[in-house]
Amino acid sequence: MIQTLTYRKNKTQNLILGLLGSALMVVVVISLSLGAFHIPVYNVLGVLMDTIGLGITDFSPQQSNVLLHIRLPRIVMAILVGGGLGITGAALQGLFRNPLVEPGLIGVSSGGALFAVIFIVFGSGFPVLSYFGGIGLPLFAFIGGLINTSLVYKLSSSAGKTNISLLILAGVALNALSGALIGLVIFYADDAALRNFTFWSLGDVGGANWDKVGIAFLLISGPAILVTSQFKNLNALSIGENEAFHMGVDVQKVKYILLFSSALIVGTAVSLTGTIGFVGLIVPHLIRMMFGADHRLVLAGSFLLGACLLTIADLLARTIVMPSEMPIGIITAIIGAPFFIWLIINVKKIRS
Repeated sequence: MIQTLTYRKNKTQNLILGLLGSALMVVVVISLSLGAFHIPVYNVLGVLMDTIGLGITDFSPQQSNVLLHIRLPRIVMAILVGGGLGITGAALQGLFRNPLVEPGLIGVSSGGALFAVIFIVFGSGFPVLSYFGGIGLPLFAFIGGLINTSLVYKLSSSAGKTNISLLILAGVALNALSGALIGLVIFYADDAALRNFTFWSLGDVGGANWDKVGIAFLLISGPAILVTSQFKNLNALSIGENEAFHMGVDVQKVKYILLFSSALIVGTAVSLTGTIGFVGLIVPHLIRMMFGADHRLVLAGSFLLGACLLTIADLLARTIVMPSEMPIGIITAIIGAPFFIWLIINVKKIRS
């Protein structure tokens, strides 16, 4: 009986994930089609099929160049970053058992941004950093995110337990400190670094190319798979750390895995696209509201829905003010801030 119920549950979850994956594919095709230079969906599919050796339609060289070298890299980047932020938010909310937790709130994003700005402004003064090549910036951002995450965790933990109120207060304090240090670093920056800082402060995937996409795929997909593998442990942690420990879960190991992976994902995302807020907050909450709290579905679903959300946000950013582009961070903030306020009001109602 239990095996039958488990089979049905897994089948339902696989169906939901399949629908989310299909929705992502539809969003990608639409996003590839629309923009300042319109490409009909028929030609979009033709270019993609031709790329894998199955050319079935005619298309112009201009359509192929715009799609393959401008739109497709930025959309793949949006998928990786949006999915990474979504699954990171789901993991952190599950780890700390609080729906208000998200990477930006506990200092992961600001720590990554601080170290990324330090690398941009002062990196040229240290020739040894050139040996890291394209992963130097994501590596620095990862270190910053990991430092902030570790400090927040240490400040909010006592006797192996995490105080959520202290966690959020520590995150606010470190966000403020990181912001002040970013301002101090920018004070010594030249004009080129100042222009790059604008990129960080607003968030954008417009600078994506295939080299950056390769780095993002390497440093986001691996940790995301590792996080997804912890779904059983997160399900156990949802009833309490002591209970999970007595169920055989190595709680401290799970914490280290999730915090390390989250810092790497968010640090990479921040280094490549700037600070993009609210995706890690909105997406996991929506998945739990619609489909339940089983982390087998929540983690994978958050990746797919986060990818959809950021791809749609990028499409809006490219089309609302054509032929100019709006920073994608503005779109996610406009969507996310009201949702965050609504979430706080609901939490207050539940606790009152």
